[in-house]
Parts: sequence; structure tokens; C-alpha cells
Amino acid sequence: MLPLYFILAAIGGYLLGSIPFGLVLTKAAGLGDIRNIGSGNIGATNVLRTGRKDIALATLVLDAGKAGIALFLTRFLVGNDAPFQIELGLVAGFAAFIGHCYPVWLQFKGGKGVATYYGLLLVGMPPLGVVAGITWLAMAMMFRISSLAALVSVTLAPILALVGGYSTSEVVCLVALAVLIFWRHRANIARLRAGTEPRMGDKKKDEAVAAVAPAAAAAAVVAEPAPEPAPPSEPTPDA
Repeated sequence: MLPLYFILAAIGGYLLGSIPFGLVLTKAAGLGDIRNIGSGNIGATNVLRTGRKDIALATLVLDAGKAGIALFLTRFLVGNDAPFQIELGLVAGFAAFIGHCYPVWLQFKGGKGVATYYGLLLVGMPPLGVVAGITWLAMAMMFRISSLAALVSVTLAPILALVGGYSTSEVVCLVALAVLIFWRHRANIARLRAGTEPRMGDKKKDEAVAAVAPAAAAAAVVAEPAPEPAPPSEPTPDA
């Protein structure tokens, strides 16, 4: 009977996690297909590129809630006295994370899982979730690189969990989640190594430069002195 519980927790968690809220909300708001905008990702960061902060915030909250709700509901339904209650919740939350990253409805092309990861931590391991969130915020403020902040945060989380006395199952789950997040960020890691990963706020600077560039070019053309006329050529004597 116990294996059936784990199977049901995994299926339920995956189905909940596979709901593409970013895609659904942007289409409902008349913003088109988010997969054709920016990075093509369905997460909150790419939704923000549409200019709709409200839709991006809603996407962030809903994506974060996927794993947290899956974990909470599973533990609530099986009860506090059920054997492997912690593990069943972790399986549901982990499956929701997988569903978000690899939704069957979108040909397994989903988000990168960062918001879903923090939702799982805040519900399943609240103190650790708060510390991980503060770590992300501190790194983001220091370097203004969202991907770097996430990678540092998910790397520290299992170490802090091990030191903080969390169960082996929880530490193993955090390690597995960190590995998957690194895998989902492999393009970002390549850009980080090359020094080309965009910083938060760079888009506004680029837009300002793009707006000024045409005017500057026009001014340069106007300011450029006109070429002096060539002196008349001397007549060639007849032979």
C-alpha cells in the first residue's frame, strides 16, 4: 500500500507542477505566446520582459506555490502519524518541480524551476527557505545577476540543511534539486563563464542607448563640415 502512496504523490505533484501559469496568464492578458518573447522561457523572469509587472508577479507566486502546495496537501492528506510522511511530501514537491521544468503539455519545455524551488523550501523547510531567499536577495543586490544568485543559493541550501540537522531525505532532495537547477541553467553558466550574462537593469540601459543613438548619429551628420569644392582644373595646351 505504501508504494501506491508514493506513486500517487508523484503523479499528483507532477500534474500540479506542469500547469504553465506563465503561458496561461500572458495569453489571457492578450500578450501573446510568452515562448516567442525574450528567452522563450515560461517563468516569471521572462514574463517580466512583456512589461506587465502584475502578470510577472502572479506568475512568480503561482509557480512558487506549485511545489509548496503539492508538498502541503500530501502531508495533510496522509496525516502527521503516517509513516514516511516527510518523504511523501518531498516526493510530491519534487515531482511538481519536475512538472514545472518538463511539462508534458509543452513538449517537456518548461521553466527553470527557481521559483518552484523556493516555494518547496518555504513550505517544507521554512527556516531554510528564508535563509535561501535572503541569500538570493543578497547576491542579486551585489552582482545584479539573477542566475548567479540562484545558483549560489541552491548550492548553499543542502550544506546548511546538513549542518542544521535536517533529515537525510531532505538533504538528498535538496542536492537533487540543485543538480537539476544547475542543469537547467547550463546556458546561463556558459554566459557567466564568458562574462556575457546580462545583469538586472541592463535592458533599460540598452533601450536608452538605442534611443539616443539615432539622434547622436543625426547630430554627427549635421555637424560634419561639407566637403570643399575641388579647384578648377587648368586647361591643357593644344599640341
